[in-house]
Amino acid sequence: MGNRLSKIVTRTGDAGTTGLGDGSRIGKDSPRIDALGEVDELNSTLGVLLAEALPDDVREALLGIQNDLFDLGGELCCPGMTLVSEAQVLRLEQQVEDFNENLPRLKEFILPGGTRPAALAHLARTVARRAERSVVALAANEPVADNIRRYLNRLSDLLFILGRYLNVAAGRGDVLWVQRKNA
Repeated sequence: MGNRLSKIVTRTGDAGTTGLGDGSRIGKDSPRIDALGEVDELNSTLGVLLAEALPDDVREALLGIQNDLFDLGGELCCPGMTLVSEAQVLRLEQQVEDFNENLPRLKEFILPGGTRPAALAHLARTVARRAERSVVALAANEPVADNIRRYLNRLSDLLFILGRYLNVAAGRGDVLWVQRKNA
């Protein structure tokens, strides 16, 4: 994949374009760059979550995900390149099962919140959903590998489960939605 950045200020984007990994230039307002930005924001949101005190299993999972998101961004940046594998998607599916295994069964809708780490996991979930929508919008007009969409979809599921898991790990339960609470 392209050269590593040694010079940050290049002025090449001053006219509103940016370079892709294949050397081509496209507008900074293109759907591809929008999707890349959403994935970058998602990764940064996970970085904020990782700044919290977390159980080791959650920390390990999130660090792996951050690396996967760089693969995913690289694939978006280099059209035609394949970096996100079926194994990465399956790993997320297994993590959903593993982290969900001992959680209380959901009978009600829950609100994002509880502990700070759980709330940040829910925030990351919403950013993952937005990134997924951007990738779907891109795929409406340009080829995008199925594993990219599948990965982001599974990731938002995992982040929902991690929000619940982090509350339980801290000795708290889910924050339940109370229909018409203020009616």
